[in-house]
Order: sequence, then structure tokens, then C-alpha cells
Amino acid sequence: MHLFSRQHGGRVTTTEDQAREPRTGDHGASPGFAENFEALTANIQRAIKGKDDIVHLLVLALVADGHVLVEDVPGVGKTSIAKALARSVDGKFGRVQFTPDLLPTDVTGVSVWNRGADVFEFRPGPVFADILLADEINRASPKTQSALLEAMGERQVTTDGITHQLGAPFMVIATQNPIEHEGTYALPEAQLDRFLMRLEIGYPGRDAEREILETHGDNIEPADSLSTVVTAEQVNEMSASLQSIYLAPALRDYLLDLAAATRRHTSLALGLSPRGLLALQRVVRAQAASQGRTYATPDDVKMMAPYVLSHRLLTTPESRMHGLRTADVVTEILDGVPVPRPSGS
Repeated sequence: MHLFSRQHGGRVTTTEDQAREPRTGDHGASPGFAENFEALTANIQRAIKGKDDIVHLLVLALVADGHVLVEDVPGVGKTSIAKALARSVDGKFGRVQFTPDLLPTDVTGVSVWNRGADVFEFRPGPVFADILLADEINRASPKTQSALLEAMGERQVTTDGITHQLGAPFMVIATQNPIEHEGTYALPEAQLDRFLMRLEIGYPGRDAEREILETHGDNIEPADSLSTVVTAEQVNEMSASLQSIYLAPALRDYLLDLAAATRRHTSLALGLSPRGLLALQRVVRAQAASQGRTYATPDDVKMMAPYVLSHRLLTTPESRMHGLRTADVVTEILDGVPVPRPSGS
């Protein structure tokens, strides 16, 4: 059972007693949410071996209508995971290899003169996809990065003064190599804040790597064999239903306490933004729905916070000199902020 496995039965904790307090009109996520979620993750895991937790988080980001930044070395399966996700939802897959000479129009599209019709015609770029892999995004110029930023944040692109809406679902999986920094442009805080999560895939375990050798053979793209298990329309319904997942007032206070703790922490120069706080709430709801629950718990918050918060925070220069990472600060804050308990407990 991996970290995010769905739990069946068992004792309800005191925090869950509080979290599931009944509320008028509380119906939870869309019917079949947990079953569709499980079908998606199981299908992708057929092609992606030994990375069940990463697959779970990526599907969470998809149904939470968010984007993911993957920081890892080449060859660990970033492209395969993105393709597997697209095939599983019958979505259009797009890929952009970011380079210093890449132009914004290479991403968004360009208007071309049609001499016969005597008009300009818009030719959509690769951003017009359901799942877009933005490979080595930090190698592109800030101008090109900003073009993708508009698409991620506004779900639209503007070319020659004309706005073109993107479809739904729309998810960007951006990658960057944490080792190579020569010839790169660091993503600004504004763009980092657009990513729902930051993940590290890592190398597969020995058993998983053995299975890769035995089952994939010469087929270096295992995602090609996958079939659709959930439609794009169902994904959109799952996303829309997350608002129905109940958050107790005490749990919202817990989220506010965590945000406040990041803003006053002496090792941080930049705390959690309101947009980041909303992102955490949405991922927490998605995690609860994936477990078949109609309510979120403090455990959902503690489980999701490291993936949602770490890239949104900025340590002070002094902290960086001492090797302190934002992930360390998030862990410290989660350990230090009291978890809500039922009154009288």
C-alpha cells in the first residue's frame, strides 16, 4: 500500500469526527469520483512502475485543475507520465522543448496571412492541448516564459490583440533539471506560484527497475499501450464537484494558522500568498474526494502541504547560506502549528 492508498473502514479519529460534522447541502464530490480516480491511477501505473505516489499526486493536480512543476534529472519518466495521463483521459498531448531561442509564438501559436481568403488565420501552438509537457522550462527566455504564464493562469492566450480560449481540462507539466544551471533563466516567484505542486520523481526502486527491464523491452514509450478509462468530460465534472467537499471551520482556521506561520517565520523572506492558500484548500479537497470522503481532515492538510507550499516560499539569504531548504521550514511549521481537535478533547 503506497502513501496515498485509499483506506477502507477502520476507526474514525477524533479529528475526523470534527471534520465530518454534518452540514446542510453537503453532498461531497461527484458520484463515482473515488472510483474514477482509482481507475485513472491504476491505468497509469500499468505504464509507470514504482511511482505510485507520484502518479497519485499528478492525478490529484489534474482533477484539482492545477499545474505541476517537476524538478528532476533526465530519463526518470517525466514524458512517459505526461503521455500516460493524456491517454488515460483521451486528452490531446502537447510537448514543447524550451530553448533560449524559443519565441512566445512557438508556444502559443501565430497568425498567418491567407492570401486566398484575404484574412489572417490563427494557427494554434502546442499550448492548445489537454496535457502540455513544458520540458526544461527554465531554458526559455523570460518573455517566452511569460507567454506560458498567461496560458497557465488565465486559460487563454492573446495573439495580435485577439484572445483565444484554451480547452478543459488543461494541465501543464513543466520540468527543469536541478543540476544544470548554465544557460538557464530562473522562474520568477510569480510563475512558481502558478504551479499547484512541485514534485521530484526520483529513480525507481530496484524491483521496479527490474520490472521495467523485463516488461518494456525495446518499447521505450510504455504509455502508447494505454487506453482511455475516464473521459475529459468526467474529469471536468470531478473538478467542478470539489467545491462540495466539506471543510470544518476549525480546519479552515488550521489552514489560516499555517499560512500565518509562513509569513512570520524568521527563516523565510516570502510567505504563503492567498493564491497559495486557496491552492492548498483545493488540493486538500481533492485528496479527501480521492479517498471517497465528503469531508477533509487535518491529515489531508499535513499530507498535501509539502507539495503545495515548498516552491511558493523563499528562504532568506542567511538561511540559504546555512543550507536550509523551504521543505525543511514547511516540516517545521507542520510540526509546530497545533492541529485542530474537537472541543473538550
